[in-house]
Order: sequence, then C-alpha cells, then structure tokens
Amino acid sequence: MDITTILKAIAPTVGVALLGPLGGAAVAAVGNILGIDAPTQAKIKDAMLAGQMTGEQVANLKGLELQYQAEEQERGFKYADLAFQDRNSARDREIKTGDNTNKVLAFIVVGAFIAMVGATLAGYAKVESVLAGTLVGYLSAKCEQVLAYYFGSSKGSEQKSVLLAAANPVKA
Repeated sequence: MDITTILKAIAPTVGVALLGPLGGAAVAAVGNILGIDAPTQAKIKDAMLAGQMTGEQVANLKGLELQYQAEEQERGFKYADLAFQDRNSARDREIKTGDNTNKVLAFIVVGAFIAMVGATLAGYAKVESVLAGTLVGYLSAKCEQVLAYYFGSSKGSEQKSVLLAAANPVKA
C-alpha cells in the first residue's frame, strides 16, 4: 500500500493537491494534521504507512478534503487540472508570442546531447571523469525535458516511476 492509495480512500482531492504543483500548501496542511515538524512528502508517507493515524487525524483529513473541494468550487478549478494548465500555458505563450527562443534552445540542447553521445561512442571523447559523466547525465536530462515539452509526457509515466520507487524488491 502506498500514500496515494491511502489518500484516495480518505481524501482524494487532498491527495491530488499533495502531489500536484501546489503541493507545498497541501504538504504543510497534512503535516500539521499528522503532527509532523517540517513536513515533507516523504515524512507524510512514512507517517501514513506506519498505520498509526488516530481517528481525530482521519477526521481532520476529511475536513481538509471538504475544504479543498469547496476551494475548487469557489475558484473554478480542479487541483487535478493544474499541472495540465501549467504545461499548456507555456505552450500557449510560445504560440502567441511567436518567439523562437524555445525552439533554438531545444535544438541546441538536443544537438549537444547527440554530439556528446556520438563523440563518446566514436572514441573522440572519453567519459572517464566524474565531470564528464555529470555533463552527459545533465545533457541527457535536459534533452528528456525538451522532448517531453514538445511531444508530451504522460501522467501515467510519472505514476509508474512513483510506483517503481515505492515497490519492495523481490529477493531471490
């Protein structure tokens, strides 16, 4: 069982907010309910998975759920849509302004990554030092961000990563 399963059962809107772009406020609120000093998602997860939530804490989480649902109604948005709206606003900005900066940077980042990998595989560059390895890792991550920006990244992929990280390894 993981934190999302627990929150879906008790307070689904809070769970979505906790893992979304406004997660800081939700982390603070849930951490306060659970009595966690300097709350983080990891500390909240540990506290919830310990299975020692009191009835009062569960009731307070349900109260927070009702508050978040009321905020969604009042403000006219859903926490689940915020990440999608954030991505779309960046793409809409690019369309409206006609600015080519993002495209130029994307070509530079992807081109640098391809050149670095090609040079390494061809033997022109040696990736033996920590600095060179860090550079390849950095370019790889930035290339992934560029591709996700232009071709999209699925929420399912993000959830898969979270589930894999939380999975208990099978011992042979």
